[in-house]
Amino acid sequence: MPIGSTLSDWESMRLSSLADYAVVMLAAAARQCGASCRLNATLLAGETGLPLPTVQKLVSKLSAAGLIESARGTGGGFRLARPPAAISLADIVEAIEGPIALTVCVDSARHDCAVEGNCRVKPHWGVVSDAVRSALAQVSLASLSNPPALAAPSSPVHGLAPSTTDLSSPSPVLAGESQVSF
Repeated sequence: MPIGSTLSDWESMRLSSLADYAVVMLAAAARQCGASCRLNATLLAGETGLPLPTVQKLVSKLSAAGLIESARGTGGGFRLARPPAAISLADIVEAIEGPIALTVCVDSARHDCAVEGNCRVKPHWGVVSDAVRSALAQVSLASLSNPPALAAPSSPVHGLAPSTTDLSSPSPVLAGESQVSF
């Protein structure tokens, strides 16, 4: 990001609201009963604060993707198609957004990039998109539906002495650098 810019000046890489809501809704479903009981859209709308029409739209999309099983009528509703541990964040995002691709040039059928003929980065975008998908695939719905674990103390940064969390002392100095006071 150029100097003087703020985050709001730049679009960031983020999930759509619908994908985010799908994660929220499925995490609530996993907390309620995992894959063992049927839920209804009204119940999940109330628990999550999502509008009922949005939950109904998500039920349709997630059902079409095979992440939930739905049944109409008396005793109907929906349930997770697999245990929460077997559903990944990548599965949910792809059910709502389609395949994970960071740039349009990852799709070999599309040719709408102005610099495609001279781009030397294009061959690498597939690998980058695969790495992002792999990272999302490592996060299960089960982990998203449980309270976060306390973070382990971070390891010291290379060249810095381990922190003793004494905020009254000066900041650590990288090895080989001198400390400058103003």
